[in-house]
Amino acid sequence: MKDFKKFSLLKSSPTETSDHTSRDMNIYVATSWRNIYQPKVVGYFRDQGHEVYDFRNPTDGSQGFAWSQLDPNWQAWTISEYNRCLKLPIAETGFKNDFSNMNWADACVLVLPSGSSAHSEAGFMAGEKKPVFVYAPEKFEPELMYKMFDGVFEFLEDIEVELQLKSKIK
Repeated sequence: MKDFKKFSLLKSSPTETSDHTSRDMNIYVATSWRNIYQPKVVGYFRDQGHEVYDFRNPTDGSQGFAWSQLDPNWQAWTISEYNRCLKLPIAETGFKNDFSNMNWADACVLVLPSGSSAHSEAGFMAGEKKPVFVYAPEKFEPELMYKMFDGVFEFLEDIEVELQLKSKIK
């Protein structure tokens, strides 16, 4: 098994220059590039006083990782092409950036609809005993394994209430 924890020190976190109060938490928003709700979710929690990792616009000023940076035909890759591209410097940097921020975060908001990566990220966070809240702004197919998370919510305001309760426990 790989030691993924080593990546937590590779990049400064968004909060190293901010005061972390009992009110705000560091939030990792897990979702897809195709998710139209992602900017709204990032903006909402920032407006509430939280530090939020935005994978589309990482704090180092770079553009977030996307497979299309490697190949415009990425969706037609074979398994061997995919495995080769996972080892490219752009993919390595993208992984390290996202993973270090998963370690930095106090909580995760999984924004539906989302794909495999977002669900892997949320599963990792739950395994680290960090709260994971599922935001479902539209109808979705019920998922039994969401029981491992801290709830499924239709409204961001309800997640904020839960974050405030969790921050008081910390």
